[in-house]
Amino acid sequence: MQTQSNLKAAFWMACSLGCMILMTWAGRETTRELDVFQVMEIRSLIGLVLLYPLVHRLGGLRAMATARPLQHIGRNVAHYTGQFSWLVALTMIPLAQLIAIEFTMPIWTALLAVTFLGERMTPAKIVAIVLGVIGVAAIVRPGAGSFQIGQLIVLGAAVAFAISFVMTKSLTRTESVVAIIFWMLVIQSAIGLVPALLVWRTPSIELWPWLVVISFGGSYAHYCMARALVHADATVVTPMDFMRVPATAALGYFAYAEKVDLFTVLGTVLILAGNLLNLAGRRHKAEPPVSTP
Repeated sequence: MQTQSNLKAAFWMACSLGCMILMTWAGRETTRELDVFQVMEIRSLIGLVLLYPLVHRLGGLRAMATARPLQHIGRNVAHYTGQFSWLVALTMIPLAQLIAIEFTMPIWTALLAVTFLGERMTPAKIVAIVLGVIGVAAIVRPGAGSFQIGQLIVLGAAVAFAISFVMTKSLTRTESVVAIIFWMLVIQSAIGLVPALLVWRTPSIELWPWLVVISFGGSYAHYCMARALVHADATVVTPMDFMRVPATAALGYFAYAEKVDLFTVLGTVLILAGNLLNLAGRRHKAEPPVSTP
């Protein structure tokens, strides 16, 4: 049994944040040269190599055996769809908008949990969903001449991530975090193999470091967040993830000279406020156990 420690949770969340920022930066750089299908395939294959030390620590491939292959497949079809959409949107809209709209994922997760898991629709959840919708509307501003298709694509990615999260919540009851990530990389490698081969082009030498970075960040961001959840409840850990919004906006400003307008700031505040309300509604409930190595 791991002892609860907000300091340790903050350390692992800082690691997760660093991985996510690196993955976002590397994603923007790699998709300048390569098709998204190829980037995702290389990411998964390199990710398997980078994950192997943790697999070996758990007992090797035998320890990755699962009795729930269909759940892993279903979860990763949704997750692959979300990742693909997210990377496509990454090439189309400013980073601050991308991450802000992505953060509607917990709100859609709450709605899906009510619809498919039978969870109760509380007043806090209703307000959170409404704030999330208003926040997205403030960022997208349909009819104001500022709408971009990338905004709609990342919104679809957030819904796909929510579906994946609901299925992952079930998997964590019987599977280790490493096993879930392992099967994510294996299944997504299989899903994307043919599309990647159809658009394949040899990456330049200069691009390989970015491909390693996106593979490392994408694989270990999940692991670091899971480790954070070992040391603190989700109601403590999740607000720490909100730092990804200003951090990504700063990356967009300094690396790509992307400015953040007032509507994006307003929409982001509303979305994050909705997330906090959703978390507040769970504060007095028991947190589900997280299976760890």
